Amino acid sequence: MVNSRWGLIIPPAATPTGVFLLRQYMPTIPDELIEQGRIDGAGEFRIFLRIVVPLCKAPLAVLTIFSVLWRWNDFLWPLIISQSQDHYTLPVALAQFANEQVVPFNYILAMSVVSMLLVILIFLIMQRKIMQGIAATGLK
Repeated sequence: MVNSRWGLIIPPAATPTGVFLLRQYMPTIPDELIEQGRIDGAGEFRIFLRIVVPLCKAPLAVLTIFSVLWRWNDFLWPLIISQSQDHYTLPVALAQFANEQVVPFNYILAMSVVSMLLVILIFLIMQRKIMQGIAATGLK
């Protein structure tokens, strides 16, 4: 996986913070909803997909924002895995610019703005899910 896009994506995908966040949220789901699914004849997997996952939209949105932000700003892992400039991420490329003899500040500022745009866009998209999750109580 060295010097490939999969090496940048797969190893940092499952974070302990994400597991902890979702595990702390799952017990707050009322047991009555899960029991109603069992009474209706749904299996465990269907209960998970039809009841639990829709109720977990808010923590999944928060986890998505955190994961995108962490992976987008990650410096050390892409520096270790990427051995060619074709696979460098924006923080690594910005650091490469700073190591040149003449520092092109206009390029550095442009790349910094581009690197912030994705994070802002993800937050604006996921903000709606977070607000919907806060407004919903779980029992409908």
